[in-house]
Amino acid sequence: MHQILASLALVLTSTAAAHAQTIDGAVEGDAILQDFTFATGEKLPELKIHYTTLGTPRRDAKGDVTNAVMILHGTGGTGKQFFQPQFANELFGPGQPIDAGKYYIILPDNIGHGGSSKPSDGLRMKFPRYDYTDMVAAQYRMLTEKLGVKKLELILGTSMGCMHAFMWGTTRPGFAEKLAPFACLPVEIAGQNRMWRTLSIDAIKADPIWNGGDYKEPPAAGLRTAASLVLIAGANPYALQAQYPTREAAEQYKDQAFARAYGRNDANDAIYQLDSSRTYNPWRDLEKIEVPVLWINSADDFINPPAYGITEKATPRMKRAKFILIPASAETKGHGTHTWAKFWKDDLAKLMAE
Repeated sequence: MHQILASLALVLTSTAAAHAQTIDGAVEGDAILQDFTFATGEKLPELKIHYTTLGTPRRDAKGDVTNAVMILHGTGGTGKQFFQPQFANELFGPGQPIDAGKYYIILPDNIGHGGSSKPSDGLRMKFPRYDYTDMVAAQYRMLTEKLGVKKLELILGTSMGCMHAFMWGTTRPGFAEKLAPFACLPVEIAGQNRMWRTLSIDAIKADPIWNGGDYKEPPAAGLRTAASLVLIAGANPYALQAQYPTREAAEQYKDQAFARAYGRNDANDAIYQLDSSRTYNPWRDLEKIEVPVLWINSADDFINPPAYGITEKATPRMKRAKFILIPASAETKGHGTHTWAKFWKDDLAKLMAE
């Protein structure tokens, strides 16, 4: 039952449950970044990056934090999505790979998401056209200017966050001592991946109610099409066939999953979120990544299919990278496998022990 919903929460529209969950000891804050200049040249006098933290920062003699870990969400998600039990209950407890009693865990809401600055705050389609470069730059400023973090023990990223992890490794080599990118490829967003994103954007813009972004009510037809595309993109067909083997069961579940996901996201925010990957392409700089890398994809991932041959070419270009492909089964979660820690937490524990 959770398979599509998990994917939806991390691809386009976060479920209400993901936002509602809390963890004891979590602390929320805002980094207000003054005079933020975007890659397009657009500027905002203030850019807000909302974040949640777990654990306590430990500092060296210079006052620098020595135990920081940053975990980066996917498109349409927030930092709090990692409070879901399939992630938090496997990783944050005593003796677990990212023990909150040992590490200072930082969970930002990226630009355009959650409690951070986004088009729906008021600027709508006049909001600066941010991309992944801007998101990573904002993460860096949040860490260094607000939280006093000049070094990370780990960046773990899922989906969009996976791509951000590759960008950190290529644009700020060594800032993170370890990288764990889950569910992405280190290449330009092209082919089918770019197509389903732009089909979703086109559907929203084609709805007359969207009105260039100045809508009085949500453009329902466009949002329905976008949500439908994401539902398929995030699914594990093996699990769906096993769990819903009849027409009636499949259609009933489809209706339930769609009802839970549809309408969770603002239309303009969705356009920006899906389009922000347009400039991503760390391919030429992979050799700059010399820290240990645990790169994990799943074979049931529609968004990042395993047969492209990209992982085989990319892995040896990174000095200390290990790639793992999780086999497809009726138990894996499609693209959302990246957030079900039971599939990869033992490998993450080995990475943290290096």
